[in-house]
This record gives sequence, C-alpha cells and structure tokens, in this order.
Amino acid sequence: MKQFLDALTALLKVKTIVTLVIIVVLAVLSLNGSVEPDKFLTIATMVVAFYFGTQNEKKS
Repeated sequence: MKQFLDALTALLKVKTIVTLVIIVVLAVLSLNGSVEPDKFLTIATMVVAFYFGTQNEKKS
C-alpha cells in the first residue's frame, strides 16, 4: 500500500511540474506574439481546470 501511495505522490509531482511548464511556455509564446492572447487564455484555463479537476477526483 505504501508503494502505491509513493507512486501516486510522484505522479502528482510530475503533473504539477508539467502543468507549470505548459503555462510558462504558453506565456512566453504569447508575449512573443506567436500565440494570440485569447488562445493563451483558453488553453491556460483548460490546463488549469484539468489539473484541479483531477486533484478533486483524487481526494474523493
């Protein structure tokens, strides 16, 4: 059981890091003009909603 919890904790850390990297990359692309601000907001909102949505499922 402890191994399962450790693996789940590691996955959550990876998911958090990936979420932050995606947001930072999109922000840089938006500032450079490669991504339109509206698209940045849409994608960032979806990424953050997915992250918090899966966090809530885990707690239930």
